[in-house]
Amino acid sequence: MNSYNLTHLRALEAEAIYCLREVAAQFENPALLFSGGKDSIVMAYLAKKAFYPGRIPFPLVHVDTGHNFPETIAFRDKFVKDINANLIVGSVQQSIDEGKVVEEKGFNASRNALQTVTLLETIESNKFDAALGGGRRDEEKARAKERFFSHRDDFGQWDPKNQRPELWSLYNGRKHMGEHFRVFPISNWTEMDIWQYILMENIDIPSIYFAHEREVFVRDGVIYGNSDFINRRETETVEKRVVRFRTIGDMTCTGAVDSDASTLADIINEVAAARTTERGTRADDKRSEAAMEDRKKQGYF
Repeated sequence: MNSYNLTHLRALEAEAIYCLREVAAQFENPALLFSGGKDSIVMAYLAKKAFYPGRIPFPLVHVDTGHNFPETIAFRDKFVKDINANLIVGSVQQSIDEGKVVEEKGFNASRNALQTVTLLETIESNKFDAALGGGRRDEEKARAKERFFSHRDDFGQWDPKNQRPELWSLYNGRKHMGEHFRVFPISNWTEMDIWQYILMENIDIPSIYFAHEREVFVRDGVIYGNSDFINRRETETVEKRVVRFRTIGDMTCTGAVDSDASTLADIINEVAAARTTERGTRADDKRSEAAMEDRKKQGYF
């Protein structure tokens, strides 16, 4: 009798594909949130595998702050074209122009939190009843509280104390009219799993993840890419450093790390030796102790 053993990456892949197929089976109009970052790229790749040889049976949704890294937007457009997917873009700039949100002012102004309103409007206007996301439990303590199928009320809000049990991988997608679910098929993956899977499957990712020379400045320990979107103080000087990004978000809140990792193998070695958390470079998580949980309760990713 032949033995059948899965590596830990194949076991995680199988779990995620099962979850994706459950979403397709239980919901009428799901969508996959796609930022162009490594986690959402892996999500889209898994969705392609889950429904092969057919197309991914739901659209990709990007909430564009207008302050994204240009490399990420270029990669997004190429990736969507290559996999022949339907892309829906929610625009934070449009929400600002329509007076639905007010842009922050000052040196620490960011559009990151404004994404919540645009995201909820995009979900409501397209009548999505499930939004698949690339959130992982190891990223941040608020995300560690999420279930695979995470309920949102009629206002898109999340109540961490009111979640449904998930026993024996049984996912409960029942909801009332107007409510929706956020679904996280790669909840059990770690940052290391993501990089090892990208290497194993030879998945293309934006160049911004690899070490490159960039104009940066440092504020409160965060290395920001120099950008017209960020108000710099006179004391903050721009310099050229070789850096890379561990996460990709809005330019106004996403920091880089000093690195010489130019290959996937280098990145894996760097992550294995890292003494800081993946989101330790994110200024949006430093606003308060419960910054992520507060945003998620309001409907954030």
